[in-house]
Amino acid sequence: MVADIDVLLKREEGKTLEFKRDLSSPQNILKTLVAFANTSGGILLIGIANGTHEIIGVENPLIEEERLCNLIADNIEPRLLPDIDILSRQGKTVLAVEVFSSPLRPHFLTSQGTEGVFVRLGSTNRKADADLIADLRRTAAGESYDEQPLPDFGTETIDLPAISGLFLDKRTISEKELETLRIVVRHGKRLVPTIGGFLLFSKDRERIFPDAWIQCGRFAGKDKRYISDTLEIHDLLPLTIEKAIDFLKKHAMRRADLSEIKRRDVWNIPLSILREAVINAVVHADYSQKGAPIRISFFDDRIEIENPGILLPGLTIEDIRHGVSKLRNRVIGRTFKELGLIEQWGSGIRRMFDEARDLGLSEPRMDELGMRFRLTIFLPAPDRPKDRELESRLESRLESRLESGLAAKIMILLKEADAGKSGLASSLGHKTVSGELHKQIKRLMDETLIEMTIPDKPNSRLQKYKLTEKGQEILREILVERSEIGKKQLD
Repeated sequence: MVADIDVLLKREEGKTLEFKRDLSSPQNILKTLVAFANTSGGILLIGIANGTHEIIGVENPLIEEERLCNLIADNIEPRLLPDIDILSRQGKTVLAVEVFSSPLRPHFLTSQGTEGVFVRLGSTNRKADADLIADLRRTAAGESYDEQPLPDFGTETIDLPAISGLFLDKRTISEKELETLRIVVRHGKRLVPTIGGFLLFSKDRERIFPDAWIQCGRFAGKDKRYISDTLEIHDLLPLTIEKAIDFLKKHAMRRADLSEIKRRDVWNIPLSILREAVINAVVHADYSQKGAPIRISFFDDRIEIENPGILLPGLTIEDIRHGVSKLRNRVIGRTFKELGLIEQWGSGIRRMFDEARDLGLSEPRMDELGMRFRLTIFLPAPDRPKDRELESRLESRLESRLESGLAAKIMILLKEADAGKSGLASSLGHKTVSGELHKQIKRLMDETLIEMTIPDKPNSRLQKYKLTEKGQEILREILVERSEIGKKQLD
């Protein structure tokens, strides 16, 4: 069973590991064993000082082992049969209790009934509510939440034109195809939508699932004190992916790579990793939960993508890192695969980690926080000091020419990439789009130094600004002046 206690003692307590000094608080030990069985399994070591991990040992280990077995048999239902070993280290004895993720879940404390169902979140045991208990039963039975029928609704709630449009180049959508994808199922003599079909293609989905949408925010800095832009995405789920990516692009910087024959746009955020992360959040969200939508938070140094739902029973973060995958929402996952949004089952997380490594980025971080799962994508470090020094000199000369520091900064930013007002404000470190920013943008447009990217829709939420030929020429002139000055200094 537990081959090397020394390896365990080097780890911190977490989802699958806990230390106890003794059996003096049996109720807490029973809660931990129930939580392990209901979640991803785990190992409990008794005879270890919590915090220091010092081996204290257990007096009378055979007696204590029998006592523990009786406690488990008398106080946990359905019946739980953990492996219990007596281990010796440093002349002392430790009880090692290993519990596996149980197919009989949910287990509970007999004295508390359904109030005594616990799950493991990090290093704590959390009481499960009715929705989570139902989810434990479904996963134990091999059922998917989103495959359940919604008998109170008919197929008229499904947006068939939208489905046909999305599958236009892939398959002809018929009643049989909808049943194959389990967007609808037979309930008695009627066809009714499944939960997954309703989530995917009903315009009324938020009547039943009020948190089935995406909330995006761009924060100025590295915390949530100042927010510069927000977006709520309430489109059909398959359409939310690109809307979310468009929001991230709006606040990112883009430059042109002209090293090859064909121009290539290079973004300062890892778009393919982020797209995979957003898809993962939508497909694996627990839509039975109420209280908060999927959230995308864009900070200066990272992007956090967070969805409701802890990992499915039997899964740990380490498992996911190694490519182990379980699909929470089969209808949503199957539909996304048919639409080409998912390439291969279980490969998304691995690809994200591999690409982050290839791009020289810090490794993405995965966390279970309360009843939510968060994936953090770290962004590239800022430009090197030498680059910033050159930009500073360019900005100084441009400021003298335009007689405005803010106007100069706007043109410098637009030199790197097209940007909207909110994106410019974020890059400038402003909390909101100020009146002065509005004023300088208008002035630069009046002087034909910058222009709108969508001139026929001036109020479009996707509106950005770019340098005109005249604006680019001014920058070129300054760069030439700087180059000439540099040559004279060398002479």
